[in-house]
Amino acid sequence: MSAQGVTTALRRIGLVGHADYAALDATLGRMVRFAEAHGIETFFEEGLAAVNGGGEVLTPDIVPGLDLVVTLGGDGTLLRGARLVAPLGIPVLGINLGRLGFLTSLSREELAEGLDHLVAGRILLDERLVLQVAAESASGKIHGEYLALNDVVLHRGGVARMLRIRVHAHREEVGTYSADGIILATPTGSTAYSLSAGGPIVPPSLDCILATPICPHTLAVRPLILSSSETITVEVLSPTEELILTIDGQQGTTLLPGDRLIACRAKTPLRLVRFPGQTFFSTLRRKLAWGDLEERER
Repeated sequence: MSAQGVTTALRRIGLVGHADYAALDATLGRMVRFAEAHGIETFFEEGLAAVNGGGEVLTPDIVPGLDLVVTLGGDGTLLRGARLVAPLGIPVLGINLGRLGFLTSLSREELAEGLDHLVAGRILLDERLVLQVAAESASGKIHGEYLALNDVVLHRGGVARMLRIRVHAHREEVGTYSADGIILATPTGSTAYSLSAGGPIVPPSLDCILATPICPHTLAVRPLILSSSETITVEVLSPTEELILTIDGQQGTTLLPGDRLIACRAKTPLRLVRFPGQTFFSTLRRKLAWGDLEERER
């Protein structure tokens, strides 16, 4: 991860939102008025234009010309918006309308001050590692390619049973696991599902990939931190049932016995907008209640 300042003027922004949040209408209206006051073109995710009462829809041909994507919702909304532009390196600003919003940078109460910083260029861009993920059949045919900003999870659907998988890293066998599944996570995703499964918290400044087993059958199988330069392969050894591959909790496909999950570092990082004074550990204390009580208030 690297952080850098921004001086490029905003000309075109894309707006992505979650309609289930009660505060969406008011926050969207504030964003539209801000854009109009500064001569910024706005483009709305399909469905969001109706909430706004009109506006130009954010179509795939418009996305490459954006200067910024603003997401209105929680972390799931941010991940959805980020997936639109992650391959292009377009920055993403998350405005939290929910409870946690760990990846977002602004709350509704901070919106006015944050937008002032934004238009003045007083922001930082955090570059976050992204995983390039492929689902490969036993014959070697690729039947699905994805970008994972948080994590990719291989797990069984339906009846709760252990599965058997074999993990390789950089062409070397790591081992065979009997577990409920496995999570391959970025440092950004280390505070998501991987953390719940017993994985470590990893600052986004570290370039690495986490391999966290889900409920392994033996205590000897623990989470691993692997180099981001490695290609990780997970082969399905379970002989009968199909498994589910889930990307960021939002996209997915199935894997059959003999199929493989292949993950490596994507060429282009995700660029998240941050503001001066915002750090990973201050966010950790404030939003995840990390540390003693007096630490959480800092």
